[in-house]
Amino acid sequence: MSLISHVLHLGPLDNNTYVLTCEATRESAVVDAGFEPEAVIRFVRERALPVRYLLNTHAHYDHVAGMRAVQEAVGGDYWLHPADRLLLDHLTEQGAMFGFPPATGPSPVHDLADGQSLALGEEMLEVIHTPGHSPGHVTFRWKDDLWAGDVLFAGSIGRTDLPGGSFEQLEHSIRGRLFPLGDGLRVHPGHGPATTLGRERRDNPFVGENARFA
Repeated sequence: MSLISHVLHLGPLDNNTYVLTCEATRESAVVDAGFEPEAVIRFVRERALPVRYLLNTHAHYDHVAGMRAVQEAVGGDYWLHPADRLLLDHLTEQGAMFGFPPATGPSPVHDLADGQSLALGEEMLEVIHTPGHSPGHVTFRWKDDLWAGDVLFAGSIGRTDLPGGSFEQLEHSIRGRLFPLGDGLRVHPGHGPATTLGRERRDNPFVGENARFA
C-alpha cells in the first residue's frame, strides 16, 4: 500500500492544496488549505475520506485562510510549527496587506517539531523544519516525496522579503537540509508544478550549483 497525494489548484494565487490519503485505511490529511475551502470540503466529502490532520507548512494567509472552514466541516486536528504562531495570530492583518478578507485560524493548535513523525493510517509523515520563507516553515516527507510549501519551487525559491523571512535561512534549509536527502526525491510545492531535488540542485538559478549566490 502507499500514500496517495491529490492536488487541488485553488484561488487567485494558484495555490496547491494537497489531500494525502493512506491507501490502506483511507485516513487523510489536508495540507495548506488557503483559498476556496469549499472545494476541499467537497473533495473530501465526495470520497468519504476520514480527515485526521490539518497540516500547514507555514502560516501565510494564502496557505491558512481556509483551514478553519475545512476543520468545521470535516474535522481534523490542526498542526503548525510554533515559530509561525505569530503569523497565525495575525491572519487578518496579513490578508489586508494584499486586499484579502479577514480570516481566523483553526483551534486548537498542535505544535509540529523537527524530526517529528505523524502516523497517517499505516504510513508515517516526517516533519523537517525548513525556515527562511517564514520562521516556522516545515516540509513534510513520506519516503521519496516532499510537500515543501513555499521553501522551494520548480526553478525558483520562496520569497524572503515578508516578516520573518531570511534568504540565509532559506538557502541553508534547501542546501543543508533538503538537497542532501537525494536527487530522486520529488518536490510538491505550494505553487506551480512538481519538481525533483536533483533538478533544482543542478539548475535552480537561486540555490543550484551554478546560482549567482553559490
